[in-house]
Amino acid sequence: MADPELRITQHQIDTLDEWCKTNAERFWIPDECPLAPRSKGGADVIIVDDPQMPSLVKLAKQQDPTRPVIFRSHIQVRAGLADQKGTPTSEVWNWVWDNVKDADVFISHPVRDFVPSNVTTSKVGYMPATTDWLDGLNKQLSDWDSHYYIRQFDTDCFRHGMHRLAYPARQYIVQIARFDPAKGIPTVLASYAELRRNYMKDKPIEEVPQLVIAGHGAIDDPDATQIFDKTISQLEEFYSDIKEDVIVMRLGPTDQLLNALMSNAHVALQLSTREGFEVKVSEALHKGVPIIATRAGGIPVQVQDGESGYLVDTGDYKAVAEHLNTLFTNNEVYDKMSHFAETHVGDEVSTVGNALAWLYLADSLSKGEPLEPNCGWINDLAREGAGVPYQAGEVRLRRDVGLDLNSPAGRAGCNLCDQCFMDYYTGCGRCARSTI
Repeated sequence: MADPELRITQHQIDTLDEWCKTNAERFWIPDECPLAPRSKGGADVIIVDDPQMPSLVKLAKQQDPTRPVIFRSHIQVRAGLADQKGTPTSEVWNWVWDNVKDADVFISHPVRDFVPSNVTTSKVGYMPATTDWLDGLNKQLSDWDSHYYIRQFDTDCFRHGMHRLAYPARQYIVQIARFDPAKGIPTVLASYAELRRNYMKDKPIEEVPQLVIAGHGAIDDPDATQIFDKTISQLEEFYSDIKEDVIVMRLGPTDQLLNALMSNAHVALQLSTREGFEVKVSEALHKGVPIIATRAGGIPVQVQDGESGYLVDTGDYKAVAEHLNTLFTNNEVYDKMSHFAETHVGDEVSTVGNALAWLYLADSLSKGEPLEPNCGWINDLAREGAGVPYQAGEVRLRRDVGLDLNSPAGRAGCNLCDQCFMDYYTGCGRCARSTI
């Protein structure tokens, strides 16, 4: 996502490594602390999550060479660029891999392109991102609570000079996501414009849905303000005829508010150009809200096309508009899809499946049992280990044969759209500019 000329420097690498080392020596390596050898009270299994502090893997192995260490890579690593010698991505990835290569298990999202070719395939295991059905984002809200949070949203809109949501008098479409260059917000706007201008131009306004684009900010999301401002500018420049029915909001950390927005939406969108494993997709389906999403990253694993929602190619705003029109005009299709979505979300994307996978890993490794996932799904291995394998017809995420990195299909990565994606906001004729 960064400027192609931006490179990680040796000084930055040294700073990151030294920061980890200093903190480890002060807090984590002394006796009775997590990274101390097991003989001195250290942890039985070490899990290092994400690449911010990869040298902790190396430090953990230095302290206790035989102790199991798991590295979880849960951001999108663009393997096509990581494998390409001389790219900025490859330089950063090679630093990360040099630090984590001695980990016993390498956990990745179930997406082939997230695992660079230098990763030892026998160590690779797949786990999806998960969510908690009982937390503020997902718990069932009473009608009173739901209306309370919708009114709070209305108040926030008024305070920020944003257009107002007319629910329940009118239905609405929602995309809940960060204001990030990869979330496909230009396609969201273009899709809604296509729906309004070509499918619903003659409908009375009370039968026409509004559009809500909302999400929390994040401290590690430096593009948010820029993308928010760009979205507002695009509304003014290209969509002045419909802008009063588009609500664009950056919200504070109120999970229940996002819950209410998603629960009461008629349709959810997730039109990302790049994606990891977007839990908002699972959360929408769990609420019985049909979703229209792109074939990006792990999304196709989550959505059963034509049954729990619709999958479209990245940037295909016309297909999105056509599906939106179907879901707003064909009640039979909508009700069938809503029911299927609500009843076909498996445990492996919830806290239960997450706990099962991690407890299986920790239990096996702490006993000294050999564990090589070999491109398997950790939930599958855990269920088989317990003697309760998945049965035919049981709800679970789609298993993709391309995830087996030992097969030619698994190692045949595709980097076709990298340049198109890099130019998404700078004028590429194949994506953003063609949709506006």
